[in-house]
Formats: sequence, structure tokens, C-alpha cells
Amino acid sequence: MRRTKTDAHQTPTIQVIERMFALIDVLASRDEPISLKEISAQTGLHPSTTHRILNDLTVGRFVDRPEPGSYRLGMRLLELGNLVKGRLDVRDAALAPMRDLHRLIQQPVNLSVRQGDEIVYIERTYSERSGMQVVRAIGGRAPLHLTSTGKLFLASDELPRVRAYATRTGLAGQTRNSITQLPALERELIRARQSGVAHDNEELEMGVRCMAAGIYDDQDKLVAGLSISAPADRLEDDWLPKLQHTAQEISAALGHTGSLARG
Repeated sequence: MRRTKTDAHQTPTIQVIERMFALIDVLASRDEPISLKEISAQTGLHPSTTHRILNDLTVGRFVDRPEPGSYRLGMRLLELGNLVKGRLDVRDAALAPMRDLHRLIQQPVNLSVRQGDEIVYIERTYSERSGMQVVRAIGGRAPLHLTSTGKLFLASDELPRVRAYATRTGLAGQTRNSITQLPALERELIRARQSGVAHDNEELEMGVRCMAAGIYDDQDKLVAGLSISAPADRLEDDWLPKLQHTAQEISAALGHTGSLARG
């Protein structure tokens, strides 16, 4: 096929895009951040080329650099994915039940998913003077071990992965209630596995407590967490059955069958 002048001018751009796709595919293959050296090896690209493209992707928030020399997929991909497909199945299934739960308890109800070592809030129902709204909490992140939903995701991991998470993050705390020691976290995760729910006792933010239940798909995979957040002195234990029922309703809409309790 004969190339035109226009094609010749476009070739470098197309090559860069092809390389960008290759880099994104490598990042998408792993939950945890990947080193520049490993990304370069897997794509076959020179380290300097890999570094240059990843830096440009970081500027556009398509790639995130949690620490020097390591990379993971960025929030912009989540935002774009939300507009197209991505987590839309979960969100679509969750919106009406989230509204119903909010009407019952009159406190914020959050929908969040896991991205690497953090959770990302993708929906929230809450009250304003103008009435209840659903707001996309785009970019809202929090460490797994400091949040109720994050603990559910950690509880679904095998112990070696939990310990690797602890090593990577150092279990950094944000309040005096934060769990910063691995033995305490492991005990917390055992409780979460047994009950199918998890709690945040002012561990992320003083004055705010949360409870969460998992949302599962038709493959029995934990795909999201549904949580209630409230002022510490207003979170009621009576809300827990309502939260679990709502999470089960959303899971059923995704094709999940059976109990959500994890023993």
C-alpha cells in the first residue's frame, strides 16, 4: 500500500499511540504499582522512551506515580470509563437502592471501588436544602486500611497480599484511631471476613464513623463497597441490616446469588 505525505507525517504519532496502548495494557494487568524497569521489559521499549511516555501520561492523569520509579493507572481513565462503561453496571444497579437507603437513614451513602492500594469513591447520595442529589465524587481516594470499604477489599485478599500491602504502605495513619500495626489490622480483617461487614471508627477522619457491606457480581467477586458515613455520635447499629439488605439488592441486580456474609 502506497503511503501518502499525510500518512508519513502521521506515522510518528501513531507509533507513540501504539506504545502508549502497550504501556497502559501492562499497567492494567496488575493491581499494584509497577516499576519502570519492569514496564520497559514487558513492552520491549527502551527505558528512556518508557519514562518519557509515562511522564506525559502522568500529566494527563492517565497514569499515576505513587512514588518515584513506579506507575499505575490514573484517575482520568476511571473518569472516562465511567462515562462509557467501566463501573456503569455497578453504578446503574446501585443508584435507586442508594437513594432508598438514604431516605431511611438521612445520612450519606457512598459507593466505592478499589484501585490498587486505595478506594475510589464513585457515587454518593446525600441531602442538601435543594433535596437529595447523587454526586460523582471523582478523584476521592482513601487508603484501604483506614476505610470500611477498604477493609472489605483487604479481607478478600490472601494473607500474603495483605502483608505485602502493609509493607508497601507502612500502614500510615491519619488519626489517633487509625490502625497502624499489622496484627491489629489482621484481627480487624478476620472480623470483616466472619461478618461480611467492616467499620471505620474515626480512623480516616476524627468525628466521622462508617460501616460498609460488600457488593458482589455474578462470579462472586467483590466489585464495590456500599458504606454509610455519619457523625461519630450519630451512627446507629440499627442501620447495619438495612445496609446489608441494600448491598444484597445491588449484588442481586449484578447476578449474584446467595448470602453476602463471608465466613
